[in-house]
Amino acid sequence: MKSLLKALLSVLLSGMSVLTYMFYLAHQNRVLIHTLSIGTRTSKTLTIFFISDIHRRRLPKRLLKRLQKFPIDAVIVGGDVAEKGVPLMRVTQNIQQLASIGPLYYIFGNNDQEVGTEHVLKIIKDAGGVTLVDSTAPIPGHPSWGLCGLEDPSNGTVDIEKAIASSAWCEHIILAAHNPSLFRKIEGRMEPNVMLAGHTHGGQIRFGKWGLQDVGSFQKTANGAKLISNGYGTTMVPLRFGAKPECHVVEIHY
Repeated sequence: MKSLLKALLSVLLSGMSVLTYMFYLAHQNRVLIHTLSIGTRTSKTLTIFFISDIHRRRLPKRLLKRLQKFPIDAVIVGGDVAEKGVPLMRVTQNIQQLASIGPLYYIFGNNDQEVGTEHVLKIIKDAGGVTLVDSTAPIPGHPSWGLCGLEDPSNGTVDIEKAIASSAWCEHIILAAHNPSLFRKIEGRMEPNVMLAGHTHGGQIRFGKWGLQDVGSFQKTANGAKLISNGYGTTMVPLRFGAKPECHVVEIHY
């Protein structure tokens, strides 16, 4: 009987240790830095910060202090800043902090509507940000660059034609979508220099190469680069394994 109790206690402690480690992993503050060059000119640098899938997390001040060391030209929030049960005050505080480090641009995710699309729109507007819905906005200080943001299918029909038309003036394009599955709808019709997405959480909990989604990646392409992020927060359970949280600074030399 004692040996059985010892075995059960050992299993319980091991399970608690694993869960504690997964919780720890889920709350790391990793900032990945990527660089790429567009064309042969390298006299100018456009620096963007990309974060997606914040969900329930709070942005800590130490993360914002680290980002303030970079000359951020655009802060791109790639959707799911909230989900059901997240207080609007927390969303407001996160967005205001992000807006403090550079011009803010927002793309809707599939969970944002759970706290009310109208609330998210107001929070972004009050912070001085721009919400992109199949539309393109200029980036201050970089007149040849435009940021095109796509609607998320969960919020309505994605108007690809409208998005393409809105970016006709751009020499260089950054395309942001919450769900990377939208990339294939735009590739071949638009040639973005940088493509950004989140949504997948990198599988969130994965074992080696096995996961519900592919782990996030930054890949150089013939025209620039494609970034699919593991995302910053979690959904369903506040745990991660094999897919660490991340946000990104991308330095584009052109």
